[in-house]
Amino acid sequence: MKRIFPLLLACLVLPALVWAQNATIQGKITDEAGKPIANAAVVLQKTKDSTVIKTSLTNAEGEFDFTLATTATNLWVRVEAIGFATYLQPLAANGKLTIKLQPAEKMLANVTVTARKPMIEVKADKTIFNVEQSINATGSNAMELLQKSPGVLVDNNDNISMKGKTGVRVYIDGRMTQLDARNLAQYLRSINSNDIESIEMISNPSAKYDAAGNAGIINIKMKKNKKVGTNGSVNAGFVQGVTPKGNGSVNLNYRNKKVNLFSNTSYNIGQNQNELQLNRLQRDTLYDQRSVNRNHNSSTNVKAGMDYFIDSKQTIGVILNGNFSNRFNYSSSSTPISSGAGNKFESILLAETRGKGSSTNANANINYRYADTSGREVNVDADYGIFRSVNNTYQPNFYVDANGTVVNKVINRIYTPTDIDIATLKVDAERPFAKGKFGYGAKFSYVKTKNAFNFYNDNAAGNPILSLGRSNDFTYTENVNAAYVNYNRQVNAKLSVQGGLRAEQTNSKGVLARADGAIQTDNEVVRSYINLFPSAAISYMVNAKNALNLTYSRRIDRPTYQDLNPFENKIDELTYEKGNAFLRPQYTHVIEATHTFKGMLNTSLAYSDVKDFATQVTDTIRNATFVQQRNLASQKIVSLTVSSPLPITKWWNGFANLWVNRQFFSGFIGENKVSTSITSYGAYMQHGFTLGKDYTAELSGWFNGPSVWGGTWRTRSQGAIDIGIQKQIMKKKGNVKLSVTDLFFTAPWKATNDFGGTKIQGSGNWESRTIRLSFSYRFGSNQIKGARQRKTGLEAESSRIKG
Repeated sequence: MKRIFPLLLACLVLPALVWAQNATIQGKITDEAGKPIANAAVVLQKTKDSTVIKTSLTNAEGEFDFTLATTATNLWVRVEAIGFATYLQPLAANGKLTIKLQPAEKMLANVTVTARKPMIEVKADKTIFNVEQSINATGSNAMELLQKSPGVLVDNNDNISMKGKTGVRVYIDGRMTQLDARNLAQYLRSINSNDIESIEMISNPSAKYDAAGNAGIINIKMKKNKKVGTNGSVNAGFVQGVTPKGNGSVNLNYRNKKVNLFSNTSYNIGQNQNELQLNRLQRDTLYDQRSVNRNHNSSTNVKAGMDYFIDSKQTIGVILNGNFSNRFNYSSSSTPISSGAGNKFESILLAETRGKGSSTNANANINYRYADTSGREVNVDADYGIFRSVNNTYQPNFYVDANGTVVNKVINRIYTPTDIDIATLKVDAERPFAKGKFGYGAKFSYVKTKNAFNFYNDNAAGNPILSLGRSNDFTYTENVNAAYVNYNRQVNAKLSVQGGLRAEQTNSKGVLARADGAIQTDNEVVRSYINLFPSAAISYMVNAKNALNLTYSRRIDRPTYQDLNPFENKIDELTYEKGNAFLRPQYTHVIEATHTFKGMLNTSLAYSDVKDFATQVTDTIRNATFVQQRNLASQKIVSLTVSSPLPITKWWNGFANLWVNRQFFSGFIGENKVSTSITSYGAYMQHGFTLGKDYTAELSGWFNGPSVWGGTWRTRSQGAIDIGIQKQIMKKKGNVKLSVTDLFFTAPWKATNDFGGTKIQGSGNWESRTIRLSFSYRFGSNQIKGARQRKTGLEAESSRIKG
């Protein structure tokens, strides 16, 4: 990691030194009668490409000011305020400005706009990573993009955390994905960056959102064309890591005053390789495992939909989307086994895993929206989704002596089909009330998951025989009924308040049918409970330069469906995973205070208190190691985050995000007491450079310091530096991007575990260092019309599916 520190230091410190030279712009925003307009958004952007340089909000007197790093030349000023037309004019000179806004009804129609969002947007309630503006995102998949997102960490087992907290809920276009870490990772890796518009990181959602997710929400917004007429785009990409990979996509859209038709299809194919090393000392026996895993995946993503504008107030729409993937994986491992004080050699376990599988993830949504000019709005969503997965695994295990002679062999075959059906109905409404806005709504969801685990042992003749004691069927049903109220009000020009309460009633039943007919305590688990989840927020504009925001919410994390299945899934002779039918939901209180300086520099201090903290624990039984989700007593986290865009010069813009947290874990795993704490820290930076002649370049990187995973694993630091360059061609309708990821190969992980009498040293890597090349071309109409933004009803159900 030493090689990465100088570059990270230069990228984070040098901008601050360059930023020291300032230019000041002041102004006042009024209506046509000269009355000041408070809380108007004032944006300075480049004349050439509309890149945002600086943002600010007006105070109660309608005043604003900017401090720039350079002389204000070749800039435009844009002003937006509710009820008024957007103002956009060149900035004539530094000094005092007076801008009068016109009412919204005087806005010009059919305006052609060439604009560019900043790569990172920091707002009071969320951080937005605009993927389509990033060169280094070229050829990436959604999982890789999450790892590069500010404040997000993806560990070696594909668990996602945000600001040091696990339990993040991942949404796709406002719908929560019901997948466990493994299947979610497979799904996200099948989504190409060409299909993604942005990634939203919401750390403290309001009562309108489902209460699931103690760490907050990550919403991946897929691209949806907003242009009038017929238009589309084509994309193609090539990635070279250890092995080559390819991807491509086509978007086709049509839009007029009455209908909006949109469609997208993409395809990904390639092989991914990762390596794992586990050195495990259990009692007096040493197991030194080395394994290589190769996964060949091909996937197709399809999305199609329609919006029909009944009149100026009503819209009805349909969305259909599906992900279809096929995979073949092959892994081989060698585990020398030795024991005693002198590490006397006993044998070597040579194991293989050959797996073949497929999965289908499809969803259908019908929606209706009513909105009038008085502020009344109603949204109705009905959704139905399915997840189908089948995996066939062949797993030969051979124990050989020092002479290479096979002394024992165990051959397993595993067949695991999974069927999950999800139905939801959601209604959200909002209307003016008591000088503010009153929101209310309800949601019904029903989920049924059926899992089969068929375990076979080969007999002496090589014929597979079903192992009755290790095979089972598990059926889990869950019904959640929810309702909420939410109120927000702009009390005056400086103060705004928001408060809400959400109630969720949960009924669940898990039934395990063992193939041998055995009865035990976890064969049937029935639960019924109701919870209240309050939320509140206060925002205060101290002056034109300083704003304060305080939020609070209570959250819940329910177990994934397969984590409740008590079967044992054997990975090899010495490693397996096991479900836990008695796993309880975890509850979290989150409070966060944020200070914003000049609309740019955000500093957040947060505290989280987690009860019944659930985590994946590594434990041992006899000579085997297994992982299982269990509840600890508690987890407490104090975190500090600082983030800001860095408009350094007219050709150099950047963004920096720094975070540090202190985590405390306490409780028991079985009879073993867990009590540990650690300080974690990290950074994310991104810098964009305008080189001229339609060339742009990007330098980005991330770093995560030592941390704790699963309550017992201590991880070492990780980080990576990416570089890339882009060229616009074909009259700026096409572009070519070339990038290199993990330039110094510093992303591989290392960790240690000392728990329950077992010491483990682990490390691993994947194809983090790659060369990526992509081409994209846009065709058709460029005329932009405001898009209809909405979320569907599968917001809290799709993220709990586990393989």
